Amino acid sequence: MFMEVKLLVDGEAIPMNEFVERILASIITSAVGTLKGVGEGWRQIEISIRR
Repeated sequence: MFMEVKLLVDGEAIPMNEFVERILASIITSAVGTLKGVGEGWRQIEISIRR
């Protein structure tokens, strides 16, 4: 299954190769999938981190 992954740091897109995209997608979808209330039919996950 293809998943589009975009990484922006301070509004600037960070280029990633396919390997890194797959790793990020796997980590994030696995973590979110374990949360109560998240169904299997989700379509999009958005995460914003500020410091």
